[in-house]
Amino acid sequence: MVTAAISRGSSAESPTRVRVLVVGGGYVGMYTALHLQRQLKAELRSGAVEIVVVTPDPYMTYQPFLPEAAAGNISPRHVVVPLRRVLGRCKIVIGEVKAVDHAKRTATVATLATEEEAAGPIEVDYDELVLAPGSVSRTLPVPGLAEHGIGFKTVEEAIGLRNHVIEQMDIASSTRDPAIRDAALTFVFVGGGFAGVEALGELEDMARYTARYYHNIKPADLKWVLVEASDRILPEVGEEMGRYTVRELRARNIDVRLETRLESCVDRVAVLSDGTRFPTRTVVWTAGVKPAPLLAATGLPLNGRGRLKCTARLTVEGVEHAWAAGDAAAVPDVTASEPGRECAPNAQHAVRQAKVLADNLVASLHGKPPQEYAHKYAGSVASLGLHKGVAHIYGRKLKGYTAWFMHRTYHLSRIPTFNRKARVMAEWTLAGLFKREIVSLGSLEHPRAEFELAAGPPPPPPDNDVTADSSPDAHDTGSTRDTRDSKDKGGTGDVKNTGPATD
Repeated sequence: MVTAAISRGSSAESPTRVRVLVVGGGYVGMYTALHLQRQLKAELRSGAVEIVVVTPDPYMTYQPFLPEAAAGNISPRHVVVPLRRVLGRCKIVIGEVKAVDHAKRTATVATLATEEEAAGPIEVDYDELVLAPGSVSRTLPVPGLAEHGIGFKTVEEAIGLRNHVIEQMDIASSTRDPAIRDAALTFVFVGGGFAGVEALGELEDMARYTARYYHNIKPADLKWVLVEASDRILPEVGEEMGRYTVRELRARNIDVRLETRLESCVDRVAVLSDGTRFPTRTVVWTAGVKPAPLLAATGLPLNGRGRLKCTARLTVEGVEHAWAAGDAAAVPDVTASEPGRECAPNAQHAVRQAKVLADNLVASLHGKPPQEYAHKYAGSVASLGLHKGVAHIYGRKLKGYTAWFMHRTYHLSRIPTFNRKARVMAEWTLAGLFKREIVSLGSLEHPRAEFELAAGPPPPPPDNDVTADSSPDAHDTGSTRDTRDSKDKGGTGDVKNTGPATD
């Protein structure tokens, strides 16, 4: 049972209830709540503890599988984990925490119903705070980026990018303008980290396969450009594997530009710092992430990069009853030989930190001492497309099919729930037996467009100027007037079937 520490609870429903507020439903948020509900089953049943998870989305996205979802190897539904199913003993609130007053133990939350109710954000009281809001894309003031750039951090962006790439191939296939064709078939990726390299590798692989179904597009017509500001890509896999990756990408006719920056993409022209100009309709921005803006509204101590200063026990430095991990937290790496080293903000640390955080929070409630988080970085794996990859694990360097297979095996073991593991495995098996899907479903981004067109007012009549090849009947005003009169008198108004198509 939970000891007297429970008496700190301030819930209006029960004066002795401890409310744990988890901010964020990503790796740290979901796994922390999952471990808490497993370890506090009795307390949750008795009402001594309540776990509230506030998250903008009702699912956790397993980001390492986003490139494969973009390439069509995995269904988008299977790279996300529904929080309500996994966290059955927690209260899930779909909303966004706008501010935290830790002195008063309250969080200001804007929910989906906030605008509907016109009552403003709600105040949520808590006793223990777990901050795991994650990160957002780190952008730079590049002219034209906000108007034309595409991110690659969410499942919506991954699917949107897939649809966009195939749509550009459709445009290039049907246009008679060489400039439009070249711009449509030029794809610029900014950022040589995991997200940029894996997204580029998978999408190039998918587009090259798709090109075989176009009568006038060859794989060589597609132009892929990777722009990286530093002198290497994939630093996580080591310098040697980074150089191998550059050679592998260039062998696939991918233009890799190191020590180069994107200066502008105004008017759909990518201008690089080396003076090169690429007319393009696709600029994918994957140049890093930064801590969520919420952290600046908490009043809690931050480091120079805007992350929460934390101890090795995953508590916020100098603050009681506040915990943090993952991208939002600057956690000391106790296994590093250099003093002052921090854990890298990646999924490998986030998942393990979540378990230690939950253990320490439960230990705190039971009056027991917490433990330090210690995990020596195991290494990294990256996919470069189907059957291609690089890896640097426990000092061993792997490449090609072996690294690709290890990439899939590792991430299959890490994606939450047996349900998701089985579905992903089934899709990989089917993908090996059948051909790739090459369909673009871009209309999903505007699902009401067709209905709005059908339900809206009829379009205005065209200009009555008769062109050289127009039929004399094309401007039969009598037929048109009869049609409109029929509509005004309560007729069907079916212009298609009652006269020449002038409206």
